[in-house]
Amino acid sequence: MTDDDVQPSPRTSMNTDGPIRYTVVGTGWRSQFFLCIARALPDTHVVASVVTRDPDAFDRTTVGEHVPVVSGLERAIAAGRPDFVIVSVPRAVAPEIIRESVRLGVPVLTETPPAADIDGLRALWQDVGEQELVQVAEQYPSYPGHAARRALVEQGVIGTPHDVQVSSTHDYHAVALIRSLLGSRAPGSGPVAVTAHRSEFPLADPQDRGGWTGQADPVPSGQLRVHLDLGDGRTGLHDFTDNQWHNPLRHRRVVVRGSLGEISDDRAVHLVDPRTVVDSELVRRQIGVDLDLDGADLDHIQFEGRVVWRNPWVGARFMDDEIATATLLHETGRWARGLTAGPYPLREGLQDAAVALAFAESAATGTTVTVAPEAWTA
Repeated sequence: MTDDDVQPSPRTSMNTDGPIRYTVVGTGWRSQFFLCIARALPDTHVVASVVTRDPDAFDRTTVGEHVPVVSGLERAIAAGRPDFVIVSVPRAVAPEIIRESVRLGVPVLTETPPAADIDGLRALWQDVGEQELVQVAEQYPSYPGHAARRALVEQGVIGTPHDVQVSSTHDYHAVALIRSLLGSRAPGSGPVAVTAHRSEFPLADPQDRGGWTGQADPVPSGQLRVHLDLGDGRTGLHDFTDNQWHNPLRHRRVVVRGSLGEISDDRAVHLVDPRTVVDSELVRRQIGVDLDLDGADLDHIQFEGRVVWRNPWVGARFMDDEIATATLLHETGRWARGLTAGPYPLREGLQDAAVALAFAESAATGTTVTVAPEAWTA
């Protein structure tokens, strides 16, 4: 679906131009990413207010003195209605804040997952699903490399995609990435078969979220491998090692297999005519190298002489996660203003979370667990 296919929605009465404005609920680790984007892109991304349990303890240097910092969502919205509310709090309390924002008629971007368990997912859909006011903050498909791979899929370079293997991120994020690279925005209406196996191996763990640990001796490390049968001839493989996000001793790998070739990380082999197979690379154009004085940045990703992804935030000096988060916020703002379809609707977030919940059950029982269709997949 393109922007031209989407008709403006009466979802809000806000202006359709100007910077997007969002209220951030929560002040934890992940919420800082949303605040950072606004500091780096003040012309396009604006923090309208911050909601925290203890406004007096909030570090105002992260947003500036002019941004209201309050203890309740209703007060924050009264101080200046945002385009949407970001719910960045623990999953156990997120559903109630989502419900409150929907009750107030303000669109929501909630962190992953949108609820803690299957009962919570079902209850949330029952309470707010029909209003279509909720998106989920799934940024991984918008990473530059993944977006470039998806562009090749959408352009038919490897034919019809049927299998995706992801060894990168975990659980619901991996499910979302698998579906995205299969070219599937809809969560599907059929059952999903989940077969998981957990192993344990020795592995040094020299780095975590906080930085270098000084740990050079191998310690027991878990590895989860999950096979997904998504129906309609589509499959996925999820392979994740504990702390793989940060541990530099494990590569991150992505494979997309199709009827005319496959993408493996940054290479694609594909059939261009009955007698010609071409093996080509996805090439990142990084500026700021050697005598390039334009500053360190990612400019674009090219494939066989054409640009397949371009950085919309050149000049901000963002890492890949920040590029993806800024893009997610921008797309959510346009959705909230009724201009485009949302980047990752609640029904997708609920389904991917439900499938991920089956990982642990399958690994613990040694059986294939079938995730049945739910109300949001109808």
